[in-house]
Order: sequence, then C-alpha cells, then structure tokens
Amino acid sequence: MQAMLRHLLHLTWLETKIFVREPLGVFGSVAVPVLLFLVVGRIAIGSTDAQAIREAAPGDVEFLRTDLPVFVAILITLSAVLSLVTIIAIYREGGILKRLRATPVRPPTILLAHVLVKLLFTAATLGLMVAVGRRFYPIGFDAPLAAFTVALAFSTWSLLSIGFVIASVVPTARFAQPLGALLLYPMIPLSGLFTPIEMLPPGLEMVARYLPLTYAVSLLRGIWSGNGWSAHLGDVAVLGLVFLLATAVASKTFRWE
Repeated sequence: MQAMLRHLLHLTWLETKIFVREPLGVFGSVAVPVLLFLVVGRIAIGSTDAQAIREAAPGDVEFLRTDLPVFVAILITLSAVLSLVTIIAIYREGGILKRLRATPVRPPTILLAHVLVKLLFTAATLGLMVAVGRRFYPIGFDAPLAAFTVALAFSTWSLLSIGFVIASVVPTARFAQPLGALLLYPMIPLSGLFTPIEMLPPGLEMVARYLPLTYAVSLLRGIWSGNGWSAHLGDVAVLGLVFLLATAVASKTFRWE
C-alpha cells in the first residue's frame, strides 16, 4: 500500500511537471477560462469601470453572481477532460503507455495520477477565477467556496471517466481533441445552463435528461447558490452512476498500445 501511494505521488508530480512544461496546455486549461470569465463579465455589464459594476442592474448582477461562474466552472471541467483525452492518446501513440505498463507500477496507479493532475489544475483554475471575481466584480462573492470546490471536483471526476472512454476509441492523437470537443461541447446548450430544460422542445428535453453535464450544471448551480447537498442527491447519484458505467466501459475498451 505504501509503495503504491509512493508511486502515485511520484507519478502525479512527474505528470504535473510535464504538463507545466507545455505553455499552450497551461494557457488553455488555466488562463483561458479565467480570461473568459473576466471578458464576458465585462461585456455583460457594458463597462470596464468597477463602480459601474457595483451599480449594475439586478439581472446583470445575478448573471455575474451565478450563471457566469457556473459556466466557467463547466468550461474548466471540459478543458480537463479534453486535456486528459489528448494526453492519453499522445502517450499511447508514442508508446509511452506501453512502456509505463511494463514497469512495476500498477496500471490503475498510472491512470489515477493523470486524473489527480487534472483535479489539481481544476482547483487552481477555480481559485484564480474566484480571485478575479473578488477583484473585478465586487458584487458580494459570498458563495460557499469549499462546498463548490468539492462539487466541481466531483463533477470533474465523473466526466473524466467519460474522457477515458473517448481516449479508448480515438484512433490517433491528432483526432483526440477535435473528437472530444465534438462530443462534449454540444452538451452545454442542452444542460439547462442557458435555457431551462423544461423549455426545450420535447425531443431535446429527453436528450438533455440523459446528458451527464445536465446534472453537473444542476449540482454546481445549486451549491454555488447556497443549496445544501441534500437538495442535490439525485444529481450526485447520476454523476456517480456515470462514473461507474464509464469506468466499466473504459476498463473493457482501454488500449495501452
């Protein structure tokens, strides 16, 4: 057990250093969501003056207070999933996974290290978003951040399991990110983030209720707004079920070479 934990920590640190050495990857995963949060918020208010933000209309303040942070949190999660899909595909195509599998380190430890790296950068990006929000949007950033961080980590953990399924079927690294984006980003407009699910056409409403992102949005929005976890047990159960099912599928289809 101690050896496995030591290997896990070592691999996590190693993968973190490898990720940081790729400036574009760090910029896309960390900086882009934070910049989007800042730019979209300023556009919504229509001014770059902090006093104007303080005096904004209630609807604009509500957008900044709830919808925009949840939207950016979803982008942080999807960015982590796409990054995982791309890295796994690159490692497989380059023979790195095959060589890692031949080491004494157990395969689940190798994959778990990748997941932990994504969760660490997810938490770091969320921290930057909150810091930016408190600096540029002085509108009472009083969300329960500890509970929201747990909700975001849980949602990311669930969706990362889907990333392993995508990575299992991607033929080459060149197609990993485009295919992942094609499968994941269309979920956003159907997730209830911008339009309530009940207002969607019947066919799209049915599709939306089968999308894991719908339940991630519901959980994140509720926790950010101050709801207790007991109000979102259904969301937690669905995301947990998604994790179990996707993990089972990935364990059957995952290719190391």
